[in-house]
Amino acid sequence: MGDACCGGGAASGTAPPAGTTGAPPTVPPAVPVGRLDDAAVGERLARADDLLGRVEGVAGPTTEAAVEAVQTLAEIYGEALARVLDLAGEELRARMGADELLAHLMVLHELHPEPVEARVAAALERVRPGVQEHGGDVELVGVDGTVATVRLLAKGCGTSAGTLEDAVREAVLGVAPELTEVRRAPAEGGSGQAFVPLDTLTVARPPSVSAGERT
Repeated sequence: MGDACCGGGAASGTAPPAGTTGAPPTVPPAVPVGRLDDAAVGERLARADDLLGRVEGVAGPTTEAAVEAVQTLAEIYGEALARVLDLAGEELRARMGADELLAHLMVLHELHPEPVEARVAAALERVRPGVQEHGGDVELVGVDGTVATVRLLAKGCGTSAGTLEDAVREAVLGVAPELTEVRRAPAEGGSGQAFVPLDTLTVARPPSVSAGERT
């Protein structure tokens, strides 16, 4: 009797249909919701900035209404993020602050728990080993308003220097999107190391609200 219950068609001598195993059909997994990696997020933020810039460049009541709608949505999203942070524990808040996109939004809505100086200094410490591998060094001189001053020393020039500049720029602006400029500082003590100009780190960001603040 146990064989009849467990064996089913096999016990009665009836073979399963050709091309089947007798097992229940497998339900295909649901298609996951699309997610964006950091590069895709950056592309969309840049695209949003471009589109909003075009909208703001067209005068008229329709443009004013569109901009106000975006700003209103940004306020709502900011309040939603603030409530999430209120409910989150210290560990979760720290993890959120370490995420580039979330940290960016926290900064734009003035919700980030760490001051800009601490964030920039920590970011430079993360890229410092790479700079030192090239015989140089990097440090934060200070932050004044929306301007950060960085001292970057390195041996050599050309591609290597450009790579270091890019790394410093990305590190600083990645954790402090509220900054509009990164200025160079002269080397201390007349060091024999060649100073790598930070002219390319100067970011011509307008003081107006960016797309990240409005989306």
